[in-house]
Amino acid sequence: MSDIALFDAEVICPQVQAALPPNHTVRPLSLGDYDRGFLQVLQVLTEVGNHTREEWEERFHYMKQHNHEYFTIVITDDTNNRVVAAGTIFVERKFVHKNGLVGHIEDIAVDASQQGKKLGLRIIQALKVIGAKRGCYKVILDCSAKNIPFYEKCGFTQKEYEMAWYVPTTKANL
Repeated sequence: MSDIALFDAEVICPQVQAALPPNHTVRPLSLGDYDRGFLQVLQVLTEVGNHTREEWEERFHYMKQHNHEYFTIVITDDTNNRVVAAGTIFVERKFVHKNGLVGHIEDIAVDASQQGKKLGLRIIQALKVIGAKRGCYKVILDCSAKNIPFYEKCGFTQKEYEMAWYVPTTKANL
């Protein structure tokens, strides 16, 4: 069985691929990335959970059915066929800006053994191009204060403040 890609690779910028270290490839997330360590790479960010293959496939297929909105990309180390970096841009449909589109960058992760190779920068560059190709009028992201200098190097400027409300595990107090 051939591996199924989340979306068409044509939207990935060839200049990003050319800028990667040797034996590294940027491409859409694929169904087989469950076995290539995608979820383990995300663990540098937060708790990921123990997904069964069935749970992974269910989420992957949902995102594939909505692949006009979800664009998760990975960078693989081709010497060992492992995912070493990942990121997502989600395209939100709005009424403002005459039914404009906004790209939300999420879950930028680079395996600890691969940090320092500019893979995070390349993921961000590729996601910004995807946002532009999809017609987004802006691309935004949330980050911790310690990561602001990195994202400024990627062309972002600090604006506004992020707020969060975490839903309690008991009945929500609305």
